[in-house]
Amino acid sequence: MTSSARSHVIHLADARKRIPGPAGEHAVGLFQCGTLDVALSIPITPKQQSPHTQDEIYVIVSGRGVLFHDQKRDAFEAGDLLFVAAGVEHQFVEQSADLTVWRVFYGPAGGEAARGV
Repeated sequence: MTSSARSHVIHLADARKRIPGPAGEHAVGLFQCGTLDVALSIPITPKQQSPHTQDEIYVIVSGRGVLFHDQKRDAFEAGDLLFVAAGVEHQFVEQSADLTVWRVFYGPAGGEAARGV
């Protein structure tokens, strides 16, 4: 992971080669700069997620599933972008075996809304 680059290209194929990690991790951190934290994730089922302290974006690279969030269920597929505000309980359900996502955390603890942005 790096925080010193002013510009950067992260290749999907290179990132996928790092999953699973040495301890079987299903995600790999790839880039950090300030509050920005980017990872590639190949989520496993079942995976109950804890609410995160930062706002979060998922970009669906491959696969499909359902995002369960705020007592709602929204289907997603490759090419979709998902947003989850800081503190919101969420998880992927009914996901395909090939689900792969870019995961992006950003902003202050508590999320942008906490700052009135």
